[in-house]
Amino acid sequence: MNISHTRRRAATAVAALALPLSLAAAAPQAWAASAAEAFGSGCTALPKQGPGSPSVMAGQPVATAAAGNPDLSTLVAAVKQAGLVDTLNNAKDITVFAPTNEAFAKIPKADLDKVLADKAALTKILTYHVVGSTVDKPDLADGSFKTLEGGTLTTSGTGDSYKVNGTAAIVCGDVATSNATVHVVDTVLMPK
Repeated sequence: MNISHTRRRAATAVAALALPLSLAAAAPQAWAASAAEAFGSGCTALPKQGPGSPSVMAGQPVATAAAGNPDLSTLVAAVKQAGLVDTLNNAKDITVFAPTNEAFAKIPKADLDKVLADKAALTKILTYHVVGSTVDKPDLADGSFKTLEGGTLTTSGTGDSYKVNGTAAIVCGDVATSNATVHVVDTVLMPK
């Protein structure tokens, strides 16, 4: 009986090792497919593998995926502060216009600290960055989209160059997560 039990353990261990190895072999293909869909010069800042890479982000809900991207750490902190992690992770087929850390750095520190301390104002700003439907590159040329905050975002552009509300550039667009399309922007969008 000991031999049989040992063989089962060995077979289980081999199977456990084989799965990660087979997934690792498939990862470059998944990354290549995800990276091919994304556009913009800022996409080169995405990690090639591991947390924040297109292949990992594609399998995670949006707030979790953003947490793996070091360029979105201020946004992730704001989402946590507003209590929106579960809301965003549980939403279906949404689009997030995600400001980079540099976008938040454009806001004077005193103003940013004030907004971060005001949950209602922070929630209003963050939900203005979220559209309740999928917005992909073909939709961006001349688009108008209602946000979860209740306002409207407009987009314009061609090729790989798009603007949101005429001022924020999409630096990396069409980044897929398991429940959202993400367009990384270089400016924080402010509702009226």
